[in-house]
Amino acid sequence: MNVFINESQAQAQGCVIWMHGLGADSSDMMGLADQLKGVDVALRHVFINAPQRPVTLNGGMIMPAWYDIFGMKLIDREDKEGIEQSERVIRKVMDEQLNDGFTYEQIFLAGFSQGGAMALHTALHTTARLGGVIALSAYLPLAAHTRPTLDKSTSFFMGSGQFDSLVLPQWTESSKDWLLDKGYENISYFKYPMEHSVCFEEIEDLSLWFRDRIRGEA
Repeated sequence: MNVFINESQAQAQGCVIWMHGLGADSSDMMGLADQLKGVDVALRHVFINAPQRPVTLNGGMIMPAWYDIFGMKLIDREDKEGIEQSERVIRKVMDEQLNDGFTYEQIFLAGFSQGGAMALHTALHTTARLGGVIALSAYLPLAAHTRPTLDKSTSFFMGSGQFDSLVLPQWTESSKDWLLDKGYENISYFKYPMEHSVCFEEIEDLSLWFRDRIRGEA
């Protein structure tokens, strides 16, 4: 497991743990974190690289992946073992931040695509209130098996691309509806005219969302 930490010069008031998408690496999330604007509170950014594993959907090619993917439909079999293995990796990083003095309410779990799926999954199995959860072009895996323990007041930012053909916007919206059904009402959900990516407007919205949560205004 490779973990990279971007430490602020001032004492950090919050910690964001970032998970990248399938086949990518932490540099993607570093670029996104650098583009956040107006978040005028010192933050520690922690970037995790997914393990290398064969991905069935890509012909068994070995690549950075949080879990295996067997098909392009939500009804396809899910890699429960791989998801839970990656959850343990992320939780170990969370524990390290807690040992460094951060509280659960100062920790944000963030990710894009598969990384966003892991952010949702890991957060919902946390017995505390987190600072927030950021799921970009993502969905909740293992939803049918999830019994959430996360505090209901935790904030979520969810964004999806209207033209995304990899993680369909319906998947993100379905996950948002699942959260609402479980009592999570503090959800900021946005759709953008984009494919499977991140756009300027989304970064602007995320920056505002971050600023309000870090300042304790939402």
